[in-house]
This record gives sequence, structure tokens and C-alpha cells, in this order.
Amino acid sequence: MRLILSILSLFVLESSVEAQFEVAFDPQRVRLKDLGKIQTLQEVQLLGYGLVVGLEGVGDGRGAPFTVQSLANLMRNMGVEVDPAQIRANNTAAVMVTATIGPTSRVGSRLDVTVSSIGDAGSLEGGVLLMTPLQADPPNGPIVAIAQGPLSIGGFNAEGGGGAVRKNHPVVGRIPDGAIVQQELVQPGDITNALTVTLKDPDYTTAARLAHAIDVRFGLPVASAMDAGTLRIEVPRTRQRPGDFIEFIANLEAVEVIPDVNARIVVNERTGTIVAGERVMVSEVAIAHGNLSISIGPDITAEAGAPGGQAAQLQLGGGVTVEEESPRVLALPPASSVSDVAKALNALKVTPRDIIAIFQALKQAGALKSELIIL
Repeated sequence: MRLILSILSLFVLESSVEAQFEVAFDPQRVRLKDLGKIQTLQEVQLLGYGLVVGLEGVGDGRGAPFTVQSLANLMRNMGVEVDPAQIRANNTAAVMVTATIGPTSRVGSRLDVTVSSIGDAGSLEGGVLLMTPLQADPPNGPIVAIAQGPLSIGGFNAEGGGGAVRKNHPVVGRIPDGAIVQQELVQPGDITNALTVTLKDPDYTTAARLAHAIDVRFGLPVASAMDAGTLRIEVPRTRQRPGDFIEFIANLEAVEVIPDVNARIVVNERTGTIVAGERVMVSEVAIAHGNLSISIGPDITAEAGAPGGQAAQLQLGGGVTVEEESPRVLALPPASSVSDVAKALNALKVTPRDIIAIFQALKQAGALKSELIIL
């Protein structure tokens, strides 16, 4: 008896936990951090000019005189005087180096860099980038990071008597963690009294809902929608301390809202892919497509032609037999959703390309209440 009571109590406990989970979790609600981004400070693009050495005779030739001049300047700075006219830069290539630094990058942290040839080098395979300063506003901007290291290009060029083989793009490479930060964009602990939230998919209804949800979450009128894709958040005075400020941003990212989406159908005719939203509606209409008839309206009756779905046989003179396939008739109630139409068409085994043609016809007839995007 005690065992039965224990099992029943465990079942009741699990049921209550599941009920609480269902109440707490709504699959339609989306967090702010998934809808948009909190802009404390923009990321900054960095740019630098450098040299890649160690190439096996596939570096810049005479078509890139700046490479020779840069190599002569480098040697002069190293205490070696050399005549630029006597330099053969077959193992050297001039490159542009790019990177992106964020507001949380600190002195000593590392950045990934991309190295791209700007001369006539055949490949950067096996090359090493020499010390290259990266600036946010070249040539007069401060040096934010310094890049150096061996390149990884993920490709190659191979030539032989029978021709050449090429894989990927050998004149562009990357150096993971190849740059060391020398200057920070902002100091640790910097606090602002206002934040900006930018939505990935701008929408007036979503922005208004999000502003209201933020105010409810913090119990203060701190959020205001500036336009369809921008919200301004006033940081309360009680949260303008280092620890409280970070906690405020974390709570802000966790605010959930149900985003509003436009009724939209996206079609890719090349692959036969169809993606339709749940708010797409179809008004009263009738369509005939091939051997398929679609009727959407009140009091519709459907007949499937010959009994049992068999094809009708017509006997013509001269002993010629013509087989005519029975039409397939689809009846749906008025104001049907595109989901209802798609399910019914799938039940009739209609091909994706026929479905695409039907949706296009519905749009042209004005019965498809959505935006139709064809890729």
C-alpha cells in the first residue's frame, strides 16, 4: 500500500513539474539577445600593409614594384643598405592584412587576421607574415594591434607537364590568433547611462512589444522604441555600478517577447523549396492546374470522377484506346491557411514545382494574402 501511494505521489509530482514547465516555457517567445543586439560600442575594422616572406619562387614579380620598395625599406630599417634595383622579390609578396576588434578585447588578447595578396604573387602557401601594424584609421590612426605569423591558406597550386591543378584560393590566407592587441577601445568597467538595442529584423509591432516587455521586467519606464529596428534603454541609477551594470545587461538580454512576423512565402524554383509562414491566408478562390482542381469557398462538394479512382476508358474508331486520367478535386473551407492548402496538396502527392505554380497563380489572382518571394 505504501509503495502504491509513493508511486502515485511521484506521478503527481512529475505531472505538477511538467505543468509548471509548460506554463514557464512558451516556444513562441524569443529572448531579446536572439532578436537583436545590445550596442555598447561598435566593433572596429583594422587594416595594415605588410610583407609575406618564405614563398617558394611564387612571390611578386616586376609587376609589383611596391613590393621591392617595401623590402628595401625593411632592410634599411634593419641596418642593411641595398639597392632596390638589385632586389629580386620572388620569395616575397605584398599583402593587405585585415582584422576586427570588439569592445571587450583587452591588451594582450589575440585576434584572427586575414591576409590578401595585392601584387602578382602566384600563391601564399608556406609564407610567413612579418610584423605588421594594424590601424583603425590608417595611415595616421593609432596602432591598435600587431600581426605576425605563418599563414594557413587551405589550398595549393600544382603545375606539371600535363597542366596545372588548383585548390581553393591560394592568394588569401588566415592567421588564427595572429594579432596581439596593443590598445583597447574602451577601458574595463566603463559604464554608460543609455544603451541601444538594434533588431535583426526591424518591425514596428515587435519593437513596441519589446519596449513594453522591458518596462514590465524592470518595473520602470526605461525602454522606448525609436523606430522599427532601434530601442533606447535608460540604465537606472541603481544599476550604474560595475557589477550591477553587467547584471542589468544580462537581465535585459533574457527579456522574452513574441515577435510579429509578416505573412510571407519564400520559393526557390531551382530546388523546389517552399517555406511559408503561419499567418499566410487564402481567400475564396478556384484553381484548375493540370489534372488537379482546387476550390476554396462555402458549401463545396467534391467528386473524384470515376468510382474507385479508376481512369475513364474511351474507345475510338480504328481500334485506338485513349486513357483519360480522372481529375483530382480538392475542396477547402473559406479563409483557409496556406498550411491547410499545403497539407491537402501533399496528401494528393502534388510535386513541389506544381505547388509553386499554384501559389504563384493564387498571388496573381489576389487570393494569397501574403508576400511571395521567389529566389
